[in-house]
Amino acid sequence: MEFIRFIVMAGIFLAVLSSQAQTTNTEPVTNSIAKMPEVTVTSTAESRPGWLKEEQFVGPYNQPEWTTARRFAGTRVYLQQLPWEMGVEQWVRFRHYPDGSTQTRFQEEFEIGLPYRFQFDLYETWVVTQNRKVLQDEISGELRYALADWGKIPLNPTLYFEYAQHSQSEPNTVEGKILLGTDLASHWHWGLNLICEQELSGSENTELAVNQGISYSLIDEKLGAGIEMEYSHVSQESPKNTFLIGPSFQWRPTTQWHVDLTPLFGCTHNSPEVEAYLVIGFDFGLSKSNKEQYTPSSLKSH
Repeated sequence: MEFIRFIVMAGIFLAVLSSQAQTTNTEPVTNSIAKMPEVTVTSTAESRPGWLKEEQFVGPYNQPEWTTARRFAGTRVYLQQLPWEMGVEQWVRFRHYPDGSTQTRFQEEFEIGLPYRFQFDLYETWVVTQNRKVLQDEISGELRYALADWGKIPLNPTLYFEYAQHSQSEPNTVEGKILLGTDLASHWHWGLNLICEQELSGSENTELAVNQGISYSLIDEKLGAGIEMEYSHVSQESPKNTFLIGPSFQWRPTTQWHVDLTPLFGCTHNSPEVEAYLVIGFDFGLSKSNKEQYTPSSLKSH
């Protein structure tokens, strides 16, 4: 009898557990789905049908892809790095003066794109004199701010501020620029910079300058050629005016590498006879090689 009673009680206990389990399993699950962060997907379709690949819009500011690889050695256009993307550049500038002297300047640059249309760059500059003496020249920092997304304001104005600390006897300087640039037509790219540089000590000379460049894409995303020019007026005891002009070339072996070569020739007696630039740059960002990308909503421009 005790055994039969045990079997009956065990059966009742199991029946109760089974009933409770079925009730629990039939309850609707309403809160188990987590809400993921909103993302914006950029389509791989052409944003500018009929235009070159390098002229298609990329990034959260809808800027042409060519603006993300420095097109001109002496003329900056808009922002070069998209938010949180980085790049490095090695600069070489060679000058040959009318008296026969020469100077070679080397500059390393690190760039990082920031949200809300900002970009920050750091420079380390050193020179090799004619007698092959190597001297540390300056350390400088640069901040850019684009006033709006590309195409919202004519010529896409961008503000530029730079502070340079010189290691030699030259005074430290601050420099402000207004960067302008646009597509004149398919294949044609243009940029212009209005520049003011002020010495902070010594003679406190002021330099006013205008740099300009125009280029034509010979091979899409590979090869471009154009013309660059630089005009400078330095207010000092004997004001100095310089004007240089020459051809400009860019070769892009891959979407992340760019090589710029710009030999300029002096047209005034105060100008160097030759001022040549070589710029080799590499960008770490993936957006250039992968047009289908996602951008967090928090970084979208308004």
